Amino acid sequence: MKKNYLFTSERLGFRNWTESDLKELEIMNSNIEVMEHFPKTLSQKENKELFNKLKLHYKKHKYTYFATETLDNKQFVGFIGLAFQEYKTKYTPAVDIGWRLKKSAWGKGYATEGAKRCLDFAFNQLNLKTVIATCTKNNYKSENVMKKVGMEKVGLFKHPLLKEYPKHEVCCCYSISKKT
Repeated sequence: MKKNYLFTSERLGFRNWTESDLKELEIMNSNIEVMEHFPKTLSQKENKELFNKLKLHYKKHKYTYFATETLDNKQFVGFIGLAFQEYKTKYTPAVDIGWRLKKSAWGKGYATEGAKRCLDFAFNQLNLKTVIATCTKNNYKSENVMKKVGMEKVGLFKHPLLKEYPKHEVCCCYSISKKT
């Protein structure tokens, strides 16, 4: 089946979400290890809400956390992309880059490859000037990806949407600006 990719990297295709992705999203977001740095795994209802939110975000902004799959065998690996964040911190509102990969896709360099390609898209197609990334302060794997793609740490903050989850509330913020 031919996929309608918005853009590709060397090994990955990035596209808007389709109904056939919902089950894969549910499987990924129900994995305890995948969701280690989030308050909890997501229920079927929460996954459907997230799925709809991602699709609506694309409709409004022409970017989202894109459904991401391998080009060689069309396997869903998770999401990598961009989202406009409006929660109140000294770093927002801003467009952030984020990723979540199913466990079988870990350790293959997909997050770094995808983040680099999404930053290229952000700066050269969307003409954004700056992109941020956030993660919980103990999410060293995500922080490492942020460093690998050239982002610099700008500080720590208490995430306003995680007040009820003290273990996850303190987050790191990284930033990168378009090179002129």
